[in-house]
Amino acid sequence: MTESEHPAAPEAPEAPAAEAAGAPPAPVWEGPTGWQRLPRRAFGVFVVASLVTSLVPGGILHLLLRRLFFHHHDQRATAIAIGWGVVLLGALWIAFRRYRYTFWRLDSDGFAVRRGRLWLWETQVPTSRVQHLDIKRGPLERLQRLASLVLHTAGTRLGGVHVSGLDEGVAERLREHFSREIERQASDDDDRA
Repeated sequence: MTESEHPAAPEAPEAPAAEAAGAPPAPVWEGPTGWQRLPRRAFGVFVVASLVTSLVPGGILHLLLRRLFFHHHDQRATAIAIGWGVVLLGALWIAFRRYRYTFWRLDSDGFAVRRGRLWLWETQVPTSRVQHLDIKRGPLERLQRLASLVLHTAGTRLGGVHVSGLDEGVAERLREHFSREIERQASDDDDRA
């Protein structure tokens, strides 16, 4: 997907006027606007994760090929090498697609994640639905200064949105933004009660 295929970047969200006197203004997201790519460092993490995941199907294929070519020793090594080659190329292809076609966006409507190209999957989480957030960092992500952001939501079928491969600083700023929003909504609810 080229940059021209992405929707135009929305204007920076503005804080709505406080409805009640004395209510704190809504925090303004000061980060990037429009659909954002994952950092290049995420591709390496996705490659390693995909290669590790491919070990099980590769091992099963290896055993099947050994059994199929049991009496053909000269062809067995070639078949096994081709089988592993296909598995490893498939793992690299999956990692590339995961990196290349994952985007995120934060705007006045909330947080959105877009994945895929042929089968486009987009999830929009309104800010008012976010109940709490988690930031996860596996060993590979820590080495690359990356993090996974998990937004837990209220009243949705899946109960949350997970985005892997975010820059560590961006994930922290997103968590701070949503934490302020959650606090602001809680104080608004207390003022109404």
